[in-house]
Amino acid sequence: MFADLLTPTAHGLFGQIDAWVFLLVAASAVLAGAAVQSMVGLGLGLVAAPVISFLDPTLMPGALLITVIILPVLTLIQEWRHVDWRGMAWGLPARVPGTVLGVWVVAVLDPSALAAVVGVMVLVAVALSVWSLRVRITPVSLVAAGALSGFSGTATSVGGPPMALLYQHEPPERVRATLAAFFLFGGAISLFSLGIGGQLDSRTVAAGVAAIPFVGLGFLLGNRARRWVEPARMRVVLLCVVTVSAIGLLAQAALG
Repeated sequence: MFADLLTPTAHGLFGQIDAWVFLLVAASAVLAGAAVQSMVGLGLGLVAAPVISFLDPTLMPGALLITVIILPVLTLIQEWRHVDWRGMAWGLPARVPGTVLGVWVVAVLDPSALAAVVGVMVLVAVALSVWSLRVRITPVSLVAAGALSGFSGTATSVGGPPMALLYQHEPPERVRATLAAFFLFGGAISLFSLGIGGQLDSRTVAAGVAAIPFVGLGFLLGNRARRWVEPARMRVVLLCVVTVSAIGLLAQAALG
């Protein structure tokens, strides 16, 4: 049924892609990203955005935003008591102007150019993730991170790193819960804005909904792996993979 939703082929940067190949590769990326995010607080967008942009950039960012918004719900069911609601009160409203700018970017860029934007944002996200600078959590830094997250999350579905940079030195459960709350409410704002802007068609929605079961499976796997896989080592592997993917996206965009 999912293959029918995509039409006989998906139109990726490499030309015609069989819909079942798309399903297998995209589902694997969503599952892996969800597992990593359930362990360290972010990762689903970082892993899946470059892959889906490779396969079919016309589905970005809407399909992945629909998929990404489910995982925070599962995380908050477990860890809602650890949310930094004060930080949310500053950071979340600041997401709105960034979201408006992100909707404009999606409206004016063609799919291949948007794929290049995804590549750039992923590389920026990787740089922020490995940056050792400690940024204090203040109202000013929360507003700045919220606005940046709104823009990058709406335009590319990779909106976690600005907030993750602020909270990287907090206890793991506080990081996961606060990022989950921010992703949930922020993602809802982004989806609503894209819908108002006309960037969500039925095919995009269907693709996003079809990936939701893989988010749930990845969440369960991540919960189990959290007990015996060192998150720091997992993040190193993750960042290496997504860096290669992002560079590939930029190369494809440059070559036309």
